[in-house]
Amino acid sequence: MLSRTLLCLAVASASMPLLADTVWLKNGDKLSGKITVFDGGKLLIQTDYAGAIPIDWKQVKTLESDQQLLVKQDAYTGEKAKALQAAEDGKVTLANGDAPKTVELASIQQILKPKPVVEDLVWKGNIDAALDYQRAEKDTDDYDVDFKTSARHGRWRHTAEGEYNREFQDDVVSADNWRLEYSLDRFITDKWFWQGRLNYKRDKVEDLARQRVVGTGPGYQFWDDELGAFSLGSLLNRTDYEYRDGGTDNFYSVAMKWDYNRYLIGKRVEFFTNGEVGKPLSGVADYAYDAEMGLRYKVTDWASLNLKAEKDVIEGTEDSDLSKTRYTAGFGVTW
Repeated sequence: MLSRTLLCLAVASASMPLLADTVWLKNGDKLSGKITVFDGGKLLIQTDYAGAIPIDWKQVKTLESDQQLLVKQDAYTGEKAKALQAAEDGKVTLANGDAPKTVELASIQQILKPKPVVEDLVWKGNIDAALDYQRAEKDTDDYDVDFKTSARHGRWRHTAEGEYNREFQDDVVSADNWRLEYSLDRFITDKWFWQGRLNYKRDKVEDLARQRVVGTGPGYQFWDDELGAFSLGSLLNRTDYEYRDGGTDNFYSVAMKWDYNRYLIGKRVEFFTNGEVGKPLSGVADYAYDAEMGLRYKVTDWASLNLKAEKDVIEGTEDSDLSKTRYTAGFGVTW
């Protein structure tokens, strides 16, 4: 009796379909795993035996998946498919209950995992480190570490970021500064949110020794999905400057803040830029600009190489203007 029961269980298990996606190639090969994303002509499939494999979309004959996926045939709209079913060569069927739809693979621009605008809990971030040693007429040692992380729960989003930079020239400190920022967003609708922000910068070398900013204002989230995110925010800020000679300035300003990142080439490469440009409402300065832009290349699922350019400008102050540009290359982790 026991042996008969075990035999029935074995037969039932063998007859159950494996919950794995399958991609058939034009050369006759077949890959099984989990489809992650299709973008930029590359289909990314995660496998247990070889990690993430990018596949040239032109080499795909058909595919199937048990996942719910968003299939986009243009840049703006998409169709949620409960599953993908294999079809004839060069096509795939979008399974949607009683109304399946077969489309040409060539007509598909993107395949993404549908991501609700409001997640119960989403946590992501990165830490980048860069070291630069130069031995020439002037010996230079440069150390830079920065991080950014965000957590979203319901209609609330918390974002924290910071950076530390220290540079020596011939054993003399030529740069020593750090900054911290925290922002809290409350989503009013799926796209519109209200933001509160705190920012503090400390510089032990430049004439402008301390900057403190408290701001609030509305923002708009254009998108936030598997391929990246883009948001704009407008802020009314209260800013305090403290100079090394003891002088101080405080004023109100209006500012525009942006945060953009985009994954390319099957999520192997990430382009990112974020920053803020502000205009004081009094004559204490003409404008302030603080931004960064760069690329990350994923070596593994969690490790990356990065190139980054940073610009920090304050123009039109009575005591001392600020203009700094930095270029770094380093190693980082992403989650």
